[in-house]
Amino acid sequence: MSDKLRQAALDYHAHPVAGKVRIALSKPTATQYDLSLAYTPGVAEPVKEIARDPLTAYQYTSKGNLVAVITNGTAVLGLGNVGALAGKPVMEGKAALFKRFADIDVFDIEIDCHDPAELVETIVRIAPTFGGINLEDIKAPECFFVEAELKKRLDIPVLHDDQQGTAIVVAAGLLNALELQGKSLSTVKIVCLGAGAAGIATMRLLLKLGAVQENIFLLDREGVIHTGRQDLNKQKKEFALHTTKRTLADAMQGADVFIGVSGPKLVSPEMVATMAKNPIIFALSNPTPEIMPEEALQVRKDVILATGRSDYPNQVNNVLCFPYLFRGALDVRAVAINESMQLAAVYAIKELAKEPIPPEVLAAYGIEQSLAFGPSYLLPKPIDPRLKEKVSAAVAKAAVESGVARAS
Repeated sequence: MSDKLRQAALDYHAHPVAGKVRIALSKPTATQYDLSLAYTPGVAEPVKEIARDPLTAYQYTSKGNLVAVITNGTAVLGLGNVGALAGKPVMEGKAALFKRFADIDVFDIEIDCHDPAELVETIVRIAPTFGGINLEDIKAPECFFVEAELKKRLDIPVLHDDQQGTAIVVAAGLLNALELQGKSLSTVKIVCLGAGAAGIATMRLLLKLGAVQENIFLLDREGVIHTGRQDLNKQKKEFALHTTKRTLADAMQGADVFIGVSGPKLVSPEMVATMAKNPIIFALSNPTPEIMPEEALQVRKDVILATGRSDYPNQVNNVLCFPYLFRGALDVRAVAINESMQLAAVYAIKELAKEPIPPEVLAAYGIEQSLAFGPSYLLPKPIDPRLKEKVSAAVAKAAVESGVARAS
């Protein structure tokens, strides 16, 4: 990051007041009468109602539109284990996105705890406050345990955005890219570089959508995850193949799809040259992708590319997903965000990319010419206002139909 941009980012966070979020009142408090309703003695009445029927908390408190964005700071962006407090700017940023895109209120909560079991206990104890829990920037493999335990113990939606949020947006974009390249998810060879939260969750979701286990080559820092390795955790073992391939270069030969959720500049043009005809590359490391789009295009004119960056076409951005997953779940008071709801989000995002783009979206991005579904437009733009309507509605409908909704 340039010195100028660095200072601009610091100034943005510091002025005119520190941070990015604040609490606002939703009811009048101007008179003595208002105060008598807001607090004592009037507040006793909703207390008694909630004690009698806990579900009335959705009627008398902010619970139904309040999400906790929680981290322990062990995997913050690409910065690693910077600690809970240093993760707070990211959690405030997440809160701002929830409010901006889905009008959901958020408390960001930074928990100074590295023990996954203790982290679960802490979250369980504060969960009554919230209508949903969004886990963020918790390192793998602990994040898998934390998410699974919370889903077992809580009756509100729990999402680890680094897992499911990334997976949903990648899947939506990939399905569209495969369609344009004339390929099928059930037959393509997929290479995924990065076996942490995002990589594992994305591969799991692609399997649910029709990918074939034997066609997925998952790699970590030690290379291809294969059955001969003795250093694999439970999650990586799910994807261990019986194969002689060991390196990324080995795996890339003949691959149809590359998905990178790893680190910068790990893929060479020579590797891209060995991929199958009409390849797809999702190089999602930020801010520097596994391979820069211009480098890949130098060796392959038939490639479709996506990155995590906003200055290239086809940005894979979790904001296309997580606000609307929770909006749909909260609207029907869902007890979980289940597989059906996640798949509904995939297809809603996928199909929205095929619809004409509103002029206000083009104007916001400074696009003068028309933009239509194709190799340079696989996913909707993050500020597309139709995302809230279409994705949230699809998620809510799936929640009702799958039996996890308490309202309709």
